[in-house]
Amino acid sequence: MDFSLSEEQIMIQEAAREFAQNELLPGVIERDEAQRFPTEQVKRMGDLGFMGMMVDPEYGGSGLDTVSYALVMEELSKVDASASVVVSVNNSLVCWGLEAYGNEQQKQKYLKRLAMGEIIGAFCLSEPEAGSDATSQKTTALDKGDHYILNGTKNWITNGNSASVYIVMAQTDKDKGHKGINAFLVDKEMPGFEIGPKENKLGIRGSDTHSLNFNDVKVPKENRIGEDGFGFKFAMKTLAGGRIGIAAQALGIAAGAYELSKKYAKERKAFGTEIVNHQAIAFKLADMHTQIEAARFLVYKAAWDKDQGNNYDLSSAMAKLYASQVAMDTTIEAVQIHGGNGFVKDYHVERLMRDAKITQIYEGTSEIQKIVISRSITRD
Repeated sequence: MDFSLSEEQIMIQEAAREFAQNELLPGVIERDEAQRFPTEQVKRMGDLGFMGMMVDPEYGGSGLDTVSYALVMEELSKVDASASVVVSVNNSLVCWGLEAYGNEQQKQKYLKRLAMGEIIGAFCLSEPEAGSDATSQKTTALDKGDHYILNGTKNWITNGNSASVYIVMAQTDKDKGHKGINAFLVDKEMPGFEIGPKENKLGIRGSDTHSLNFNDVKVPKENRIGEDGFGFKFAMKTLAGGRIGIAAQALGIAAGAYELSKKYAKERKAFGTEIVNHQAIAFKLADMHTQIEAARFLVYKAAWDKDQGNNYDLSSAMAKLYASQVAMDTTIEAVQIHGGNGFVKDYHVERLMRDAKITQIYEGTSEIQKIVISRSITRD
């Protein structure tokens, strides 16, 4: 067993850390307050190759491994989860699925620009009545021969207004159930496609989350991904990899809160000494560090499984379940260690606590992860 990172991985990690500290940290509180999308920062991440990390260079990507992607997600998320979720969606849910299952025409038209960060994408599965129960798609795609007509609503779509291309799941044949679902590439400018109001969220407030409406949107048949009825399988395969990105995000949020807490505990004095010298605080830091290291190994193991071509359904579900819980526990303790200062925005930890909660919800709730895990371990 080898727990060391390669020289290339260390260089990528350091580049992400430097970018996060120098370009994400300034203004992160203001962006959160104003719910402002990090447009300039996302452009820079595209320049650095972070938007298509695992895509083959033939299609404009960086051609890197999943472990490197997890390292970047962790470093970005220590500072700004609103920025890192853009990276996660574009890499895991859009670029990966398109490269794995799209045809050559689709790759040439969409993947290159997505991987280079010229445009960003969105993944549209959730609906008002289809969250965890992804089989209950009410959005319909009526087959008209050389095109489909889309009608319906999607909810909670990350990059909802900032994306240029959307991967949309829709029901083509209701009688076939989940086997009648298809996945489509929808351009933002297609007539009948409307972007709903921006959600006013607890956390990741810089990320633009919108509902989307499809009113007789005409989608060419060549924009369908895979064979007829492949949509649900496509979504599940894509989400399995997406869990690794969100697990890495949760890990980064936890690690960021821990690093701020340790620094604060070494500077803040109470009862005549730095509070790190009080066992009550030192033990909190010990628990935080231990839990973060455990989460880190789960996340890296899931990424490694994906890189090795192993089945990563179980390892990615475990990584997301545990890392998201550690993110919540750690950020709550970080606020406690900071005391009154933890309750104000200038010290960052209250924002990290708000951001942590979504990691237990999106790309499969913690309850869904437990279903995936329990089915995997009881199958044999």
